[in-house]
Amino acid sequence: MPTSTVEDYLKQLYIEQSGTTELVAMGKLASAMGVVPGTATVMIKTLAEAGLVHYESRSGARLTDGGEKLALSVLRRHRLVELFLVKVLGLDWSEVHAEAEELEHAISDKVLERIDALLDHPTVDPHGDPIPTVLGTVADARLHTLSLLEAGESATIARVTDQAPAFLQFVDRCGLTPGASITINQRDESADAITVTPENRKKTTIGLSAAEKILVRKTP
Repeated sequence: MPTSTVEDYLKQLYIEQSGTTELVAMGKLASAMGVVPGTATVMIKTLAEAGLVHYESRSGARLTDGGEKLALSVLRRHRLVELFLVKVLGLDWSEVHAEAEELEHAISDKVLERIDALLDHPTVDPHGDPIPTVLGTVADARLHTLSLLEAGESATIARVTDQAPAFLQFVDRCGLTPGASITINQRDESADAITVTPENRKKTTIGLSAAEKILVRKTP
């Protein structure tokens, strides 16, 4: 049974390598894990010896098929727990990430599947992140960043990638939560900002750097 530290590294490496075929640099992984590069490198070498990671010195690392399977299992537990905490226990979506970080290592497969059934086998967590299936597959959503939309386009908020509590509280105040329909009013490149109107809400202006953390599904 992998330790909680091993699971954390595998999960984070999966997140960092998503959307790219490049190896994940040790500096980037270390920053995400909150450790110095040397510490991350020692752990990655250990995981490589266990056949869970492919590691190249001075280049970085990437999960093997076995490592990816374990990472997806951890992500499934994490995201189902987040949704359970919001839907059943009534916690705010801005605080469940930290709670799920603790619970994901302790919950049994039996309890997890009961949670999955109770929630009617959901496909996304409260932030719009896809929940891997029990077989370890993840749906391809083909989403766009809000920052790239043009004035006059419409879309539905699908996912918020930054799960820092302050950012989640910010997008909640703006009405830019998953499921919300929006219309793009204006892009201001000189101000690095975009103005949007969520359905049944007043229009709001956010910076393009913030908009990059919000993924949408364009309206046909």
